Amino acid sequence: MRPNRRAANGPVPTRLGLVTIAAVILIAVAAMLVALQGGSGRAEVTGASDTEPVPVPAGGGPHADGGTHSDADGAVPEGGDIGTVTEVDREFLVAVRQAGLWEIPAGRLAQTNASSEAVKRAGLHLMDGHAELDQLVREDAQLLGVEIPNEATAEQRRWVEQLREAEGAEFDKLFANVLRASHGKIFATIGKVRGATQNDLIRRHARQANQTVLDHLEVLEDTGLVDAATFEEVERAVSG
Repeated sequence: MRPNRRAANGPVPTRLGLVTIAAVILIAVAAMLVALQGGSGRAEVTGASDTEPVPVPAGGGPHADGGTHSDADGAVPEGGDIGTVTEVDREFLVAVRQAGLWEIPAGRLAQTNASSEAVKRAGLHLMDGHAELDQLVREDAQLLGVEIPNEATAEQRRWVEQLREAEGAEFDKLFANVLRASHGKIFATIGKVRGATQNDLIRRHARQANQTVLDHLEVLEDTGLVDAATFEEVERAVSG
């Protein structure tokens, strides 16, 4: 008599049982795949957060080509000489201070008394530029122990009064010529100071003043109102 295989080897799985087993296996495999994908995603995020930032070059940054008062624009280097103050250095700081004391009011008058948009624009440049220079000159004067004035010269005050009394085309002509003559003379002085000074603060200051005055020369000339006589006056003054 043959042995009963079903009894010897256990019950033979039914078709329903095989389907159930297959379903369980598929579910387990799916779960493993989901787990692997989730782990891979977490690894990518962790890797991104561990990335080191890109280093910024020393002295670099968005304003390394010439931002006002930035290190790249002439801040005094560590160990620089700020102790030597000559009479020329003192006169330079005084002149810059006095220029701001009358040219800022002159620029303000241009906004109300001028008829030319180019003159009004020049006035805005004067106001902005000398406001920055005035802050710098007060800081440097304090550091160097230089006494600076709190009012413009008598001649500069007369110029402001003349501008205050003028309007329209008369104001435009007077403004362009008086301010162009003044800036032309100080522009030449800045070059001499920068060439001779031993003081690193004055060098920085002269660099900033040179950029500001050059801008003012250009916007004043852009008005188209500067007379030939004004250029001749400046030439005589700087060559004398």
